[in-house]
Amino acid sequence: MILSDAFYRRKDVVKIAQELLGKVLVTNFDGQLTSGIIVETEAYAGITDKASHAYKSRRTARTEVMYMNGGTAYVYLCYGIHHLFNVVTNIQDQPHAILIRGLEPLEGIDIMLQRRGKETLQPSLTAGPGALSMALGIHTHHSGMQLGSNAIYIEDTGIKVSKADIIAGTRVGVAYAMDDALRPYRFSIRGNPYVSKGKGL
Repeated sequence: MILSDAFYRRKDVVKIAQELLGKVLVTNFDGQLTSGIIVETEAYAGITDKASHAYKSRRTARTEVMYMNGGTAYVYLCYGIHHLFNVVTNIQDQPHAILIRGLEPLEGIDIMLQRRGKETLQPSLTAGPGALSMALGIHTHHSGMQLGSNAIYIEDTGIKVSKADIIAGTRVGVAYAMDDALRPYRFSIRGNPYVSKGKGL
C-alpha cells in the first residue's frame, strides 16, 4: 500500500523518520523498476534546527521544495557529486524533511548494479544516501515530485520494525550546527548491513 499524504503531513518529523524504517522506496523511471527497504533515516526539524537547510526560515530556489506539503521529494546535490533524496514532511510552509540514508535492495538489483558500476551485490551498493540515490536513479530533477506518483513512491508492505530494533544516534556531517548537531535524529535498523558507515558526533 502506497503511503498516504496524511502519513507525511503529521507534525512530528522524528516519529515519521522512525516509522519510515521498514517501508519500501520504489522508483520506476523509463520502465526500470527498482526498490529497497528503508533501513536508515535522518530527521531535520525545519526553521529551529541549525542543521536544516531551512534554518531561520531560509528560502532559496533549491530549498523552496521543503516548504511544500508533506509527501514531496526534496533532492539536492552534495559536494557537487551526490544526489541526496529527502522526504518532505509536515504541512505547507513547515519545512521538515527526512534524509533517506540506507536501503536494503529488493527489486531491480541488476539495474542498480549497472547504475553503480558494480558487478556483485554488496552493502556498499545502497548503504549511504548518495549511493542509494544513484542505484535507484534519483537525481535533482526529481526534486518537487509528489511521492504518490507512479515514478517514485514509498509503500508499506507489512514489514514490522520493533522499537527495540531501532537505533538512535546523532546525524552525520552537521558539526557546524553546534548543539543541534547532538540531536539523536538519525535512526537505523539494528544489525542491518545496509546501514551507512557515517559516524555522528
